[in-house]
Amino acid sequence: MSSLPDAPTPQSQRSKSTPESGPQISNSQSLPTDGSARISGVVQDITEATIAGTQVVLTSKGGSQRRSVTSGPNGEFTFNQVPEGSYVVLITVNGLQPFRSAEIVVSAQQSYQIPKIMLAVASTTSEVTVRPTEEIAAVQIRAEEKQRVLGIVPAFYVSYVPDAAPMTSRQKFSLAAHDTLDWTTYIGVSVTAGIEQANNAYKGYGQGAAGYGKRWAAQFGDGRSSDFLSHAVFASLFHQDPRYFYQGTGTKKSRLYHAVSSAFVARSDSGTTMPNYSYLLGTMTAGALSNAYYPHADRGASLVFTNAGLGVAGRAGQAVIQEFLGKRLTRNVPKSIPPSNGQPALPGDPQP
Repeated sequence: MSSLPDAPTPQSQRSKSTPESGPQISNSQSLPTDGSARISGVVQDITEATIAGTQVVLTSKGGSQRRSVTSGPNGEFTFNQVPEGSYVVLITVNGLQPFRSAEIVVSAQQSYQIPKIMLAVASTTSEVTVRPTEEIAAVQIRAEEKQRVLGIVPAFYVSYVPDAAPMTSRQKFSLAAHDTLDWTTYIGVSVTAGIEQANNAYKGYGQGAAGYGKRWAAQFGDGRSSDFLSHAVFASLFHQDPRYFYQGTGTKKSRLYHAVSSAFVARSDSGTTMPNYSYLLGTMTAGALSNAYYPHADRGASLVFTNAGLGVAGRAGQAVIQEFLGKRLTRNVPKSIPPSNGQPALPGDPQP
């Protein structure tokens, strides 16, 4: 992939980046360090990724004196032993808009925490910033990984950006692992296994702790194999996007059709629609694998098709809930719009 200018850096890379140059103040003297006040803060970009190794400059109000520090691994910085007086904090990071704080007035022994510092992507009216597709996808995925219904249930596979960038195979496997091994998974599996135990489902497992353990393992295996096969393995093989793309507009009938059909129709990585091979084959294959660990009396084609049918029905049901209720119940839904320059929208992109 060719090198492209001024792209926002993903969090994993941002923490290692440093600005090409810090704020420059000529003919200045160093601030004395015999005071008792303290000024601190945390440097972040618009996606709330912390920025390490950034030069942060503290100047006196008139700019005649200055001190500088470098932000730590989590973007944190602190100026200790600051004399009483008025100050301004300046931060410059290549590719991001510079930051200048409001006037900070500190007294002796005061500890001042600068409110959230978030550096937006630098923009101009005379040029268009082109970003690598993989980098755009990484930023969008990070935003999706913050989405939780009621602040609890993951909604990582719901995209509120209509023209989201396609994911690479590596990103598909990474998101699948993050989603299917989320802490809520273990609660869901435990509750479902308990219900099966109470109903004596799959009698071949028996009762007691051993029976519950077998049901728990079967439920865990069903979900993890289905998720990885549908969202990562087959999604990569067939170049399909495993996410549900929120419609949000149109008649209720069209939105319902869009949600239900997502179990059978998928978006390809190139943006076209095609049969949802990845999900249909993923659920079928996971159902076939379940024959290896379910009781002998319950094995066979019926188990495969039952598990596959439940998987498809579950996906359609989840899509309907996400389409009509999810956005109102989900925290950290990004505010973004389709851009006019042909580039997929990023959370936090400036709106016209």
